[in-house]
Amino acid sequence: MSAQAAAEDTLVMRPSGADFFIDGTYYSVLEDPTGQLTLHDVRRPDKARQFAPYTGAPNMSNTNSAYWLRFTVRNDDHSGTHWYLDLFDSHINDVRFFQPIASGGYKQFHTGADLPFATRPHPYKDFLFDLPQPLGQTQTYYLRLASNSKTSFRAMMRNEPVLLTHFQAQYGLLGAFYGVLFIMVVYNLCIYLFIGEETYLRYVLYVLSCSLLFLSEDGLGFEYVWSDLPWLNHLINAGAPVLLLFTFMHYARGFLDTSLRVPQLDWWIRLIGALSVVLLVADIMVVQSGFSFWLYLLPYCLIYYAALLVYRQGLRAARYFLLAHALVAISLVFLITRKLGIEFLNNHFTVYSMNVAFVVEVTILSYALGEKIKGIKDARLAVQARLVKQLRKKHLAQDRLVEQLQQNQQLKDQLNSELEAQVARRTQELRQQSETIAAQNRELVQANSLLALQSAAIEKLNANLQHDLQQAQTARVLAKEVDFGEFSQIYPDKDACLSYLADLKWAHGYQCRKCGYEKYCAGREPHARRCTRCRYVESATAYTMLQKCKFSIVKALYAVFLINAHQGNYSSQEMSRLLDLRQATCWSFSQKVMDAMRRRRQSPDYEVSESWTHILLDATSETEEASESDCSTTLSQKV
Repeated sequence: MSAQAAAEDTLVMRPSGADFFIDGTYYSVLEDPTGQLTLHDVRRPDKARQFAPYTGAPNMSNTNSAYWLRFTVRNDDHSGTHWYLDLFDSHINDVRFFQPIASGGYKQFHTGADLPFATRPHPYKDFLFDLPQPLGQTQTYYLRLASNSKTSFRAMMRNEPVLLTHFQAQYGLLGAFYGVLFIMVVYNLCIYLFIGEETYLRYVLYVLSCSLLFLSEDGLGFEYVWSDLPWLNHLINAGAPVLLLFTFMHYARGFLDTSLRVPQLDWWIRLIGALSVVLLVADIMVVQSGFSFWLYLLPYCLIYYAALLVYRQGLRAARYFLLAHALVAISLVFLITRKLGIEFLNNHFTVYSMNVAFVVEVTILSYALGEKIKGIKDARLAVQARLVKQLRKKHLAQDRLVEQLQQNQQLKDQLNSELEAQVARRTQELRQQSETIAAQNRELVQANSLLALQSAAIEKLNANLQHDLQQAQTARVLAKEVDFGEFSQIYPDKDACLSYLADLKWAHGYQCRKCGYEKYCAGREPHARRCTRCRYVESATAYTMLQKCKFSIVKALYAVFLINAHQGNYSSQEMSRLLDLRQATCWSFSQKVMDAMRRRRQSPDYEVSESWTHILLDATSETEEASESDCSTTLSQKV
């Protein structure tokens, strides 16, 4: 038998089929934000007009409100079969069903997850209410629902034969489901006790947390285990998902060996897992958003990604891990859509797909764990076989070595006898030769003393030649005879130029330009000096010709040398070709050097034969900025 809709808001009982799913079009819903309305209040005309029909399953999105649902039923079932209203969600905290009676009033049935299991009209894991509808009459029923978590209202109207068949099938399948989980727990626990592999214990804890989660989700735990303890039911409903996440990550990390195979990703898995657990606890205890299941996505995705990497590294057992959790991911899609109130393939298969997926998962993971242990065992046996083979080779080598030692001992005895005779002969010869060698040694001592004197003379000559060579190079620089290659050997890099410039600049001692203090320490830049009193920093190029130089300081130093050597008559085109710089840059720098040369000639202490390096200390440049620009960049385009 089934129920059909005669009108938009009326359910009709007819003897024509099976059970009937009640969608939102058969309900009118009134939200009570105060939670104080009574049945008398909602039946008043002003409140009755505020009931509104839903196109889908009504969502109880506001946890602070109570929701009143009104539906109308007409009985056209002539068979006299009894009908029932079955509410799927057994976690609704407060459920009040108002059944019309013959006197015109209503009889109230008060139950819910906050009350002991004995308050339910029928001992069933869901909320089951009688619909004692007289034949041919139409009656209106009311439901008042209040929940501290966001959910959607789903129900079916079933007749008695269909309900009995449903009970048998549902409890039979759930018994098989928990039987499989129990077998897996006992089997893997025995394996752990026999071989001591910790991964099996982690697997057992994971399966136990799965069992606890399903006992709380499908209501069997509240029906059979803690039926008189509603507070424990709430605690398990809140804590089972957190425990499941923790045991799953603990088991997955051990099964995949992430700490050894993907250590960096393992660190992120532990961090994200810990944060997810903390956020889950915070959402359950404080926020109570009802959407905490989104917090599972990131750690589960990280574990799945780690399994993919480990499989690519060669752990074949990881392929079963990927397959098992792909099935769980598919079942999670159906669960999330139901949590969000989305009508998507809602049938018996999708409702219990999570149970089926977890049974398949624990079975596959158990097999995968066995394959992993078998792989470890096979690898260990292979290593042992290689060790045995190596030991055999070692024993054969030892036997050959003993045989060879015996032969060597025989040869040794024979050689000893021969050597004794030869030693006697050679002793006499050596005695004669030693006398000859002693005479030769005396001659060598005299020759060595002469060689030592010659070596000292040669070393002194080499030192003089090296000094003369260096003086010759310096002289060539001063005599205008050195090219850029030879100049680069004297000043090979920026550091050598800065060192030379600093020694030249502070040859007569350091004195701070700000406060006149004479003590300093090294600055951050190479060869810079910082006053220890006022902390003023002065670089080696500050107040010199090379301040704010925009190209290589080695090239700049050589350019100053060339221009001075040719008395300012060195063309910018030739300098551009020689130094590999733009002609405009060379011309601009030449003008700056020539201005410094003119100022030097006008100086009272100018000498005609003085070194070109005096130009470097030209102090008419701009005051040094906070930090000196890099001399290796190209000068801004100016023509």
